[in-house]
Amino acid sequence: MEDPSSPASLVVILAAAVAAPVVAEATRRLRVPGVLFELVLGVLIGPQVLGWAEVTPFVASLSALGLAFLMFFAGYEIDLARIRGAPLNLAVQAWVASLVLGFAVAGVLVVDGFAVSDLLVGLALTTTAIGTLLPMLRDRGILPTPLGSYVLAGGSVGELGPIVAVTLLLSGDSPAREAALLVAFVVVAAGAAVLAARPQPPRVLEMLRRHLTTSTQLPVRVVVLLLGAMVLLAFELGVDHLLGAFTAGMLLRLAIRPDQAERLDPKLEALGFGFLIPVFFVVSGMRLDVDALADPAAMARVPVFLVLFLVVRGLPVLLLYRRHLDARQRSVLALLQATALPLVVVITAIGLHTGRMLPENAAALVGAGMLSVLVYPLAGFARLGGPAASGAGGEEVVTIELGEERP
Repeated sequence: MEDPSSPASLVVILAAAVAAPVVAEATRRLRVPGVLFELVLGVLIGPQVLGWAEVTPFVASLSALGLAFLMFFAGYEIDLARIRGAPLNLAVQAWVASLVLGFAVAGVLVVDGFAVSDLLVGLALTTTAIGTLLPMLRDRGILPTPLGSYVLAGGSVGELGPIVAVTLLLSGDSPAREAALLVAFVVVAAGAAVLAARPQPPRVLEMLRRHLTTSTQLPVRVVVLLLGAMVLLAFELGVDHLLGAFTAGMLLRLAIRPDQAERLDPKLEALGFGFLIPVFFVVSGMRLDVDALADPAAMARVPVFLVLFLVVRGLPVLLLYRRHLDARQRSVLALLQATALPLVVVITAIGLHTGRMLPENAAALVGAGMLSVLVYPLAGFARLGGPAASGAGGEEVVTIELGEERP
């Protein structure tokens, strides 16, 4: 029997989702990302503060679907034709460097007694919340710019890399078995990608086009089915379901033409950003362990992890992108890649479930992730300046090969 508190909790959560952009609009001069208000409102309405809503099984299911859509959009934004070459190569190099640096930093913390697992803390420090950044990047017109290609490539690898690492290192007791299952998933996904890239029959295209404007919304249903199928495939193969959602977005990008995307995107964004994704962020705030975060030991660790996010993700950017971006753009990219939250929540949840992460570290990492969503994008956008500074507005400041600035 359904929990009778589910409808009431859902209504309060939806009210918080509506209130967040209203508050963001009222404080727009502060340029605080709306997602931060969703998290903060989630904390306030949650069981640890006002107690107006609780995470019932139904609410938890909606939140999980919202996270899947968030990862789906992260994969969907990847235009391989646009980011291949220097942006993608540098993104991979920077993330590998971050992985080495993250494990080294976490190892020091373990030796010092600050943490109990260098693997979990190290992985958490290498994440980038590209799904969280997408609405901000889109609203500021950065995605279509040359700098946007580097941000998108770096953020995508910074989200995909940790997901793969979680699958291999944290999802089971046998890394070899997890690697075999991951290979199986990649093979199936590659086969699906080949099919998705093939020309679609004209009759199918015409049917989808006609039903996009009817009550059936057939193309939207097909996309939701694709998302569900890839998540199920990942689950059945023992791969993290976030990888399945991410891959579904990439497959859709391969399958549709720009003119099709122009008509389909608003409907998908309405479903994702208008409903499910805000539910995920509000529920994430409700799940935050406020008592643990209020502990002085945890509070003292928040600024430490906030700085480590920037060091681990930002330092490789400052060093590796010198021939491709000027100093200001490198600093912007470093700040944006240091923004972390969704995967930090996932990794800390695994750590608490397995007993391989101290509660105060889990709370501090999530708290630092929340602060990173506020502090680093604001600092990056302020550093970037107007649209022209990002390569828009007819001025190009990125030279791919030589790294020279030119008007």
